[in-house]
Amino acid sequence: MSSTGGGWAQLRQQARSLETQTEALFHTYSQYASMTNVPIKPSEEEQRTESQLQDILEKRDTLVSQLSRLLDSESAHSSSAVKQNNLARHREILVDHRRELSRLKSTIADARNKANLLSNVRSDINAYRNANPSAAEADYMLEERGRIDNSHNIADSVLSQAYAVNENFTLQRETLASINRRIVGAASQVPGINSLIGRIGAKKRRDGIILGSFIAFCFLMLLWFW
Repeated sequence: MSSTGGGWAQLRQQARSLETQTEALFHTYSQYASMTNVPIKPSEEEQRTESQLQDILEKRDTLVSQLSRLLDSESAHSSSAVKQNNLARHREILVDHRRELSRLKSTIADARNKANLLSNVRSDINAYRNANPSAAEADYMLEERGRIDNSHNIADSVLSQAYAVNENFTLQRETLASINRRIVGAASQVPGINSLIGRIGAKKRRDGIILGSFIAFCFLMLLWFW
């Protein structure tokens, strides 16, 4: 019984260690699936990481089979529910990791196929242009025409915005002038407002004359004592 229990613990420890290694390798391998510019051919590191993942998954599958046989060899009383749950959990994690590896491989393959397709299209275009210089020149002229049209569209948009701003300023100026006329008209209709405004203006002129005379007097006194 003790040898059986020791074998179970040792196999479970190996399974958990391999699961941890699998997670670390997935972290590295997933970076190739998230690359924006996937290389046309897989690098040596990518191939090595994928191979390591496949090898570890095979080892884990073997360990799960050994745990299952070991559990089947135990009697009904010694085969606890905890061990059965542990075995089911190891199987579930293994299935999830196999599914994740398949998904990452498919994502990388799709990205690489797109990169190969774009590369082939560019190669075909370059070959066609090299074989037909006149067509290449025509394509260049079309591209330049497109750039010029785009510049014209941008200039038209800027001019339209400038005209709209100018029109807005004109409307605001007319609105302010209308408000000013209304204020002046309303003030003229108030009894005595014109005489009051006249008195205020006369007082300002008188104060200005007094202030100017005082400044002139001070200046003359300064010249006299200088």
